[in-house]
Amino acid sequence: MSDLQSDTGAGGASSQGTVQVEMFNGSVAPRKRPKRSSKKKPYGDGLKAPSPLGKNFVLDTNVLIHDPDCLDRFGDNHICIPIEVLCELDRFKGEQTERGANTRSVHRQLAALFSAHPQEATLGIPTKGGGSVRLVPAQSQSASKSAAIEDLMSVFRGQESNDNRILICTRMVAEKNSAPTVLVTKDLNLQLKAHAVGLPCEDYQSDKVDSAQVGQVTPRVIDLKPNELQRFASTGSIELPPHVKKVYPNEYVLLKAGEKRTMPARMGVDGAFAKLHVPDQIRIQKGTALRPLNLGQQCFMDALLNPEVSLVTCYGQAGTGKTLLAVASALHATFAGDYNGVTVSRPVIPLGDTLGFLPGSLEEKLDPWLKPVFDALEFLMTPEVPAGKRKQQKGRKGNTDGPLNAGAKKVYDPMLDSGLIEIEALCYIRGRSIPNRYFILDEAQQLTPLEAKTIVTRMARGSKLVLIGDPAQIDNPYVDRLSNGLVYTRDRLRNEPCSAHVTLERGERSELAEAGAKKM
Repeated sequence: MSDLQSDTGAGGASSQGTVQVEMFNGSVAPRKRPKRSSKKKPYGDGLKAPSPLGKNFVLDTNVLIHDPDCLDRFGDNHICIPIEVLCELDRFKGEQTERGANTRSVHRQLAALFSAHPQEATLGIPTKGGGSVRLVPAQSQSASKSAAIEDLMSVFRGQESNDNRILICTRMVAEKNSAPTVLVTKDLNLQLKAHAVGLPCEDYQSDKVDSAQVGQVTPRVIDLKPNELQRFASTGSIELPPHVKKVYPNEYVLLKAGEKRTMPARMGVDGAFAKLHVPDQIRIQKGTALRPLNLGQQCFMDALLNPEVSLVTCYGQAGTGKTLLAVASALHATFAGDYNGVTVSRPVIPLGDTLGFLPGSLEEKLDPWLKPVFDALEFLMTPEVPAGKRKQQKGRKGNTDGPLNAGAKKVYDPMLDSGLIEIEALCYIRGRSIPNRYFILDEAQQLTPLEAKTIVTRMARGSKLVLIGDPAQIDNPYVDRLSNGLVYTRDRLRNEPCSAHVTLERGERSELAEAGAKKM
């Protein structure tokens, strides 16, 4: 028997879709070849946008988790969600963390959107802003590959990962559309990869604040006439001068008349500047007296002790006194009867990880993270000892009051035991309502905007929330100095009469700490 022959050459298929088979007697018997199904795949590849107008934004998983409502933030542009993103979301949906909760929220939104229009899942479903959102199940293995796709795959050959597949997906979307295609991710390494292979890439910009707000460290200076400043000094109040632009409620300014005459002031909710109300010192029981040492600390203490202000945000580098002043003011206000107690917390990076695998009680589990707060409590509640007497005590034999006596009861332990000071783990705060508490959240720059919103919305009537941190010290890989929860909260609530903000610039811890913070 000879090889299979066809009227069209190699392949054996004739123009009529038959295969010519030569028989032993030389005759040729036609045999019908099964026709290839002309039926299209039950789904599209999602590469083509429904309209040539508007950009195509390919979203990474971390963008959806960072802001589950991000689908409404892209205006009249087209959103692409690669199938790899859905696979990554599936890995996180069962976590009992903030990431897991955000993932489930994204799943619910996507399910509601695409279940209502399943036939348009890869074609594009309209969004509120006039754009569209579509799923992109296209696979580089099954698609006809251009030279650019082949080159990109050769770069990542042997390095199978969802990040690399998302990059290839972005290139495929770009080739199918005339409008620009941009990868949106908060993963810095993926951004670098995209830049390396020539793909347009951006960070998620919707929740970023103006860099000028974060960089402003000194209060605004407002010039007055000498008689106006004198009237303010005597009456404690003055109307906003007509030449001054808008001043936010509870914004701190420096009123100035001439070269040397200045006074700090706070903008009241009535539109007039008011004097600061700062005690000469704060002393907790018989502990060490604390006094504000510079203008920034005076403004901060005024905000911390103002009962009309229920939210205080504070930026400051290491050693500026953020934690110490916050803890001292909280205890001072609590002992004055303004609050039922003090609650302190700090993000555990990564925020939301369960602490159950650590030994001990909740306080013992959080102890390493809350050392700055406990250090402040010990400093404030330890009685002052004159320098000469301190030397005598150190030289005494058998002294067991030093730090080496690890088993000794701490001076603040009675407050912890009585519940006056409460330790809160942020991973368990969802669903709580916290009334009549003075809540201090240290290292708030590690929060995402959604996590910050969760905490702010836990505060019930009679509570005060203080968020402190340094936007320049970020350990969370998915936020930066312009998009973390601390700066986001200040930016969104700066117009509210219940909020105040202070930036501390000058370090007071020690000359060494100040030099290190500025020069290292």
